[in-house]
Amino acid sequence: MADIPENAAENCPGTQSGDAGKSSACQGCPNQQACLTSESKAPDPDIGKIDAVLSQVRHKIVILSGKGGVGKSTLTASLARALASNEETQVAVLDIDICGPSMPRIFGVEFEQVHQSLSGWSPVFVQDNLSLMSVGFLLSSPEEAVIWRGPRKNGLIKQFLCDVDWGQLDYLLIDTPPGTSDEHLSVAQYLKLAGVDGAILVTTPQEVALQDVRKEANFCARLGLPIIGIIENMSGFICPNCKEQSQIFPPTTGGAGKMAEVLNVPLLGKIALDPSIGRSCDDGLSFLSERPESPAAAALLSIVENVKLFCNRP
Repeated sequence: MADIPENAAENCPGTQSGDAGKSSACQGCPNQQACLTSESKAPDPDIGKIDAVLSQVRHKIVILSGKGGVGKSTLTASLARALASNEETQVAVLDIDICGPSMPRIFGVEFEQVHQSLSGWSPVFVQDNLSLMSVGFLLSSPEEAVIWRGPRKNGLIKQFLCDVDWGQLDYLLIDTPPGTSDEHLSVAQYLKLAGVDGAILVTTPQEVALQDVRKEANFCARLGLPIIGIIENMSGFICPNCKEQSQIFPPTTGGAGKMAEVLNVPLLGKIALDPSIGRSCDDGLSFLSERPESPAAAALLSIVENVKLFCNRP
């Protein structure tokens, strides 16, 4: 098998291009043959269906991070709970982390099941105005491994978007796995016509995380996906006793604030590392309800207000 060029991802012409499968960047790519076929270049007939289904959703936000372990799923769940604290606001979360679906556990609905009706799959309701859809509900047990290739994962994401009876929503938050791979390309493609508000990038302060998140920002730029802003998670640790702050992950290159400045996007906020956040997620509880007086809770609520301002701008 030919070696994949180092610049292949950078110079990929895209499946809709006349050069798909033919350019030098395509040499050695495992999808080269698929891109050469006319079938891969034909418009996906389900895009229109997704557009129709999601026309009832006012705001669609994708949560991204090129780096694993930065607390993206935890943050997505906390954002959803904060938005849903207003009983008149309808919120849903779509978990497209196919191989590591943690949302059912984080929301405390791990053993619930998805039901099907004439109008499609019904998401699992965490509370009256907060629902969730995840592949975790379709597995026989939480320990079952999902060993799928790209096309099958993409097919499920499409099914989640067009076959789930989301109803009328104010916010749909889409939690993604780390990286810039199949799942990210699929959701960006499927949401293109349906209209997506943008992406929130999540990082921790250290350079090893920022480096991967910069790639995610580049991914957004290449796909025309607006960046709503950046959140710095685990931004220092505040001792619950002495209240002094320590830097667990030192921001040696300026952290998320410097990156936001360079990218010319908003820094939505910084959330301190708080062990009770992890405990709340393990127990399927709302951190905001368990520790409303904590600095992390205050920071999160401030971030939510910034997200609302972006979504409701003129």
